Amino acid sequence: MITIISGTNRPGSNTKKVALEYKRILAEKNIESIVLALDEHAVHERNDNFITMEKALLAPVESFIIISPEYHGSHPGVLKMMIDNTDVKNCWWHKKVLLTGVSTGRAGNLRGMEHLTGALLHMKMLVHPNRLPISVVDKLMNTENHFSDEAVLKAIHTQLEEFLHF
Repeated sequence: MITIISGTNRPGSNTKKVALEYKRILAEKNIESIVLALDEHAVHERNDNFITMEKALLAPVESFIIISPEYHGSHPGVLKMMIDNTDVKNCWWHKKVLLTGVSTGRAGNLRGMEHLTGALLHMKMLVHPNRLPISVVDKLMNTENHFSDEAVLKAIHTQLEEFLHF
């Protein structure tokens, strides 16, 4: 199983739409995944609810996909807070992670993925080298919140195939 982390707590975000699109594409490949949407979980403190989420969606999983929006040239603080509140050794050490950056601008959160990569490597994670920046994400999805851009779909399929064999 793969946990896909929608790395923002903003309701109705493009990030969550992309996370759900990754889940749909993985399902087409018969790969089980679950979305951990930070807008649906309180991650500001390590309490009983947080520990329950951690035990169900983070600790038992060996592979992660993090969809991270660009927030002021980096990744969202709520994503960092969620990571900081976890039992890092049990949740992250020696596990695989794939990164996708999203933005409505033109860089697809390249800088934020770089910042996040440094933190994940520090936590002994295996970061897949194909980090995909998706720019102008708000223009690439149709009314059903599926990618309609063939180039983006091809890039996602390539990225996922590589990650599944990583």
